[in-house]
Amino acid sequence: MDHFAPLKKELEKYLEAPAIEEVAQAYELAEEAHRKQTRRSGKPYITHPVSVALILADMHLDKESIMAAILHDVLEDTPVGKKELAYRFGDQVADLVDGVSKLTQIEFETRALAQAENFRKMVMAMVKDIRVILVKLADRLHNMRTLQSLSTKKQYRIARETLDIYAPIANRLGMHNFRVELEDLGFAAMYPMRHRVLKTALETARGNNEKMLSEIKQTLETRLEKAGLNNIKIWGREKHLYSIYKKMLLKRLSFSEIMDIYAFRVTVDTVEDCYRVLGHVHNLYKPVPERFKDYIAIPKVNSYQSLHTTLFGPYGIPIEIQIRTKDMDKMADSGITTHWLYKSEDFQQNNAQENTREWVQGLLEIQKSTGSSLEFIENVKIDLFHDDVYVFTPKGNILQLPAGSTPVDFAYAIHSDIGDACVAARINRRLTPLSTPLSNGQSVSIITAPGARPNPAWLNFVVTGKARSNIRHYIKGQYRGEAVSFGRSLLSNALMKLNTTLDDIPQTKIDEVVAYGEHDTVDDLIEQIGLGNQLAVIVARRLAGLEDITPEAPAPEKTDKPLSIKGSEGVIVSFSTCCRPIPGDPIIGLLRPGHGLDIHHEQCLKVRDIHKQPERIVPVRWEDAVQGDFMVDLYVEVMNHRGVLATLATTIAEAESNIFDISIDKRDGKHNLLLLSLMVCDRAHLATVLRRLRHLKVVTRIIRKK
Repeated sequence: MDHFAPLKKELEKYLEAPAIEEVAQAYELAEEAHRKQTRRSGKPYITHPVSVALILADMHLDKESIMAAILHDVLEDTPVGKKELAYRFGDQVADLVDGVSKLTQIEFETRALAQAENFRKMVMAMVKDIRVILVKLADRLHNMRTLQSLSTKKQYRIARETLDIYAPIANRLGMHNFRVELEDLGFAAMYPMRHRVLKTALETARGNNEKMLSEIKQTLETRLEKAGLNNIKIWGREKHLYSIYKKMLLKRLSFSEIMDIYAFRVTVDTVEDCYRVLGHVHNLYKPVPERFKDYIAIPKVNSYQSLHTTLFGPYGIPIEIQIRTKDMDKMADSGITTHWLYKSEDFQQNNAQENTREWVQGLLEIQKSTGSSLEFIENVKIDLFHDDVYVFTPKGNILQLPAGSTPVDFAYAIHSDIGDACVAARINRRLTPLSTPLSNGQSVSIITAPGARPNPAWLNFVVTGKARSNIRHYIKGQYRGEAVSFGRSLLSNALMKLNTTLDDIPQTKIDEVVAYGEHDTVDDLIEQIGLGNQLAVIVARRLAGLEDITPEAPAPEKTDKPLSIKGSEGVIVSFSTCCRPIPGDPIIGLLRPGHGLDIHHEQCLKVRDIHKQPERIVPVRWEDAVQGDFMVDLYVEVMNHRGVLATLATTIAEAESNIFDISIDKRDGKHNLLLLSLMVCDRAHLATVLRRLRHLKVVTRIIRKK
């Protein structure tokens, strides 16, 4: 029990004797389970879980959290199972330990996929009990403190993961002290040389700035004492290395430019005193316009509250001041763990804990609408790395969104159903495009319509993970429906060549073919046919029991029935950009694995090359009534006369066509070669456009690009 003594001493400060005894029992099990294990440094393995528990004990966390910290590696690294933990220490402790444990029983293709799956598992556990992430952060913090014993490659990988995921999570939970230490340790591991240089420069600058800091502090104290403000504490706010490095990198500033800014923190007793201090420091030194932020009236999403202002100090030196109450200061440092009292069932819950639960529920929504763990973790990263913008709902409520958010992000932040049905938006009562970035203080209202659906183009401008995951989820659903419909058509045609239909195939044979392809349902198999990942002719032969047919065997009678193309098939059938086929052109379909069917002009060069793979060719034809406009590319050689583009545009418009894009290639000074992308209905419409263009004197030659 030698390693337990420091932890026991810390626990005696706030836990009762029976609770400490339960923790001791958890220690005994962990010590026995890890007895033959050592860390890379050579120390007994038990020192790690005890150190993790000490980090949590320093924050006065409950006994279940401490026990979970001590036991957090037993499921991964020892024969001890979850049932045994639940039997001996209760379901709470067992669930906490399981939530922190990695998925060791599954082999993953890549380390990135393993990381993503483990993160998804942890988030699911966080939904049930937020203490899971506290144990995980303490575990990561101690691992970062003892990183030196690992190889350089492992140090870099773990540091990168820490800076990408765990430090931002600590920030999101308002745990400033955790975030700062994780960032600085990660910075030192990833860029040791840069870390050493900056650390030396910071120590030198700190010594040089002491006199100026002391003078400014004395001036502030004198002014506030004269104003009758008592019980005030002022101290120089220390910048940490990683924040200095990021500011130098992003703003392209030198170290001296950053260190020329003097930072102070002022703590007071009440909120009223915060604003009184603000008024006095603004009277003492002139404030810098647009550098004041009131996070007391509008707290950050992690419940951080403070007044921030920048002043023109003595000799024109910039002074940054943060003003907050003592309770706000504790919240700023500890966040979710502030006033964490799990001593009874009805524990005290602060705003940070409530906000965290809302955030975790948001993660759960993102998880439900993402297809893969890799996509999920990327969406979470997007939400973790951002500045904030504050906007108002029509009812006057404040909504905090990442900087760069649009009305679509706003709509999804209100509710997924509102985002899905969004058709327009008003910003400050004016109709604006859905892609408009939002600014602080704007009032936003969303206009919805029954039957409206997400637009895939929204992915080009939305920034929140929730919006992106919901839009992608809808697209995938639409994509699957179209793929199944198209795949069924291909399979029906292939079966027709074998003089049979899907309805004629026995269900046992269908189940056999589905199982052979390792699919769950027949629709999954048909979807893969529609996407071009499975060939309809091969699946048809397997269904008909002819999969062992030899090259010498007579081929089945061909009864090719071309697929009808009407121009509105959606995302599974696409029109190639290399030859731009239009209704009336002779066309052919080419299966592209993972994407579906590409429609080409029969004279396209890509079609000539594909005859070596006839299984990818699908006979297609235009329907009699084709819908929509189609793009066509024309090379138009014109004389270099003034107003020639206006003449062309007018002529094309009169032919009821529209110029989608234009590029100019200057030739010999007398002639220019234009590449026009026009929208037409069919070949007859194109012929009308060409006839009118050829009548122009400035046009010397026209060639359609195929």
